Amino acid sequence: MLARRLWPLRARALAEWPAVVTNAGDAVASQQGLPGSVAGQRGMAVMASGLHPAVKGAGGRSSVSGLTVTVFGATGFLGRYVVQQLARVGSQVVVPYRGIDDEYRHLKPMGDLGQIVPIHYDIRNDALLAAALARSNVVINLLGRDHETRNFRFQDINVDFPTRLAQACAAHGGIQRFVHLSCLNASPESPSAQLRTKAAGEAAVRAILPEAVIMRPAPMFGTEDRLLKHIASLVKKMPAVPLIGGGATKVQPVSVLDVAAAVLTAVRDDGAAAGQTFTLGGPDVFTYKQVFQLVFDTIREAPSTVDLPFPLAKLLALPREWLLPRLPTPVPSPPMFTADYIHRLEQDQVVPPNCPSFPELGLTPRRMAGINIEYLFSYRAGGPDKGTTLGEATDPTTASGI
Repeated sequence: MLARRLWPLRARALAEWPAVVTNAGDAVASQQGLPGSVAGQRGMAVMASGLHPAVKGAGGRSSVSGLTVTVFGATGFLGRYVVQQLARVGSQVVVPYRGIDDEYRHLKPMGDLGQIVPIHYDIRNDALLAAALARSNVVINLLGRDHETRNFRFQDINVDFPTRLAQACAAHGGIQRFVHLSCLNASPESPSAQLRTKAAGEAAVRAILPEAVIMRPAPMFGTEDRLLKHIASLVKKMPAVPLIGGGATKVQPVSVLDVAAAVLTAVRDDGAAAGQTFTLGGPDVFTYKQVFQLVFDTIREAPSTVDLPFPLAKLLALPREWLLPRLPTPVPSPPMFTADYIHRLEQDQVVPPNCPSFPELGLTPRRMAGINIEYLFSYRAGGPDKGTTLGEATDPTTASGI
């Protein structure tokens, strides 16, 4: 009842918020010695200035970094790490969310009082979108899906939303940095709809905001990942785990912590990252068969796999693809058996040579081994203390020996 009474006041505040900062371009221009109208016309040109106003403190969470950052996708896998990295250096982080209040509650302790600011939004509502960026000088777009649903197709998330967000940032006039998360292997010629739309989203953002920073991470691993934990879950539930394409596809997994650090570096640097596309992968290249073996070794389960050729895997994915637009209820979406996931597996997921990556950002990515994957210990039969860690494995001939 109280929420119903407060909602009209909240909606009115959101409607009035952008009006307070319609002169954002003037504010930035005044600090650069430029006329306000010029800054408004230049739009994202202010990104390369390296301007971080009102910086104060030693650099911890109680400092003032001068950054007010709107993070779209903050409640997702990568988003929570980006919010934590930003908040720990004293930034105010605006967290747009679509659902109930519980979706952002875990982010609040990451910053000092008042530094994590939740705001309700709808990706199809331009007024709420403008309200979410109104007082920010940095915008980060981490929204993405690895499968389609009835309400949100790849086109909606990967193309339409980034385009409208980039247009809103250009109209704002005071956005100094824009970071857009894409995907490794994004290409307009890809057989995968996700990768094609990711490429289209990149092109749209780059056309509107030439100095935007684009990140293309490889598949990410981390405590809440859909890579290693998904495999471990299958191992515990199935007598034999399917290896699509025989597990021959190569992959270069990257830690979610390193991707978050790359985003923070691109936001806080002197403008060197502006206009660049960074392809982010870890230091080691595996085949998917080796990744599965790594999980078997870590959770101390006997390897049990069955090769699943690509044509048969695509056949198994057909029922979901047929039901998705026809059923009035959500269709279960196991990542392994969507047609698009199978298309993505047909191409090696490895960072191409001579691409800007972690070294250009002054970062060294961590390996997918040892302490970095200890979150898998919870899948060990008998408890986390059973068995040995990967680093203590004595057989150097195993596929995961690295």
